[in-house]
Amino acid sequence: MMSIPYFPGCTLSTQARDYDSSARAVARALGFELVELTDWQCCGATFPLTLDDSMALIAPTRVLYQAQQSGERVVTLCAICFHVLRRAQALLARDRAMLERINWFTGQEYQGVRVVHFLEILRDEIGWEALRAHVRCPISMRLAPYYGCLLLRPHNEIGLDDPEQPTILHDLLRTLGAEVVDFPYSIECCGSYLTVKDPRISETLALEIVASARESGAQAIVTACPLCQFNLTYPQRNSDGIPILYFTQLMAEALGLSGLGEVR
Repeated sequence: MMSIPYFPGCTLSTQARDYDSSARAVARALGFELVELTDWQCCGATFPLTLDDSMALIAPTRVLYQAQQSGERVVTLCAICFHVLRRAQALLARDRAMLERINWFTGQEYQGVRVVHFLEILRDEIGWEALRAHVRCPISMRLAPYYGCLLLRPHNEIGLDDPEQPTILHDLLRTLGAEVVDFPYSIECCGSYLTVKDPRISETLALEIVASARESGAQAIVTACPLCQFNLTYPQRNSDGIPILYFTQLMAEALGLSGLGEVR
């Protein structure tokens, strides 16, 4: 069985354990193992807004260095971790002076590693047709793929998909048998960390996203981001809300994996 170094990040080890456990189970069912990095630490959770902020790059560079010890690439699931690590990888590849400064400070010799999202493994290495052959229980739901912002932008550094008209979640959900619902807010921000600073703003944004998906006929919204999952779920706490699911939970059900929760 192929092994891939895996960085779960803080949230998948705490509040988003369903995301982590379903992804590990799906990976094993598809013939590869997510091997968690040893002694990993937080990636920093935010990418610095100033290009010369070397201190803010130390945390993600440490993670990249740990991944380098395990292979040529590292896979992650959290959209925030992916965003921070992929952008740090890109910056350090083009800014030799910054790389040397951080290596001097940390006493490590990070040289380069490739950061990939779990979705890229499915699309680029497994392939949709091969994945379809593993589907045992097709998902008979109308699902709205929600990308948010950190999974896609900035495109010149992230490069996962078209930032304006992404298809990777659409293609995955169709492969699982679902009816995909397009809705206008699929790439809009949910408020991100404003949920801590000013919850009223994030709740307003989140409710607009949820309302758009429901009006478009969706029975559930599908995401790859734990913060998006929280932001879209919490404002619905006192109402009959629409479920906000991780794509790996749907995959686990479609592949007939037991003990990972009911999503219908």
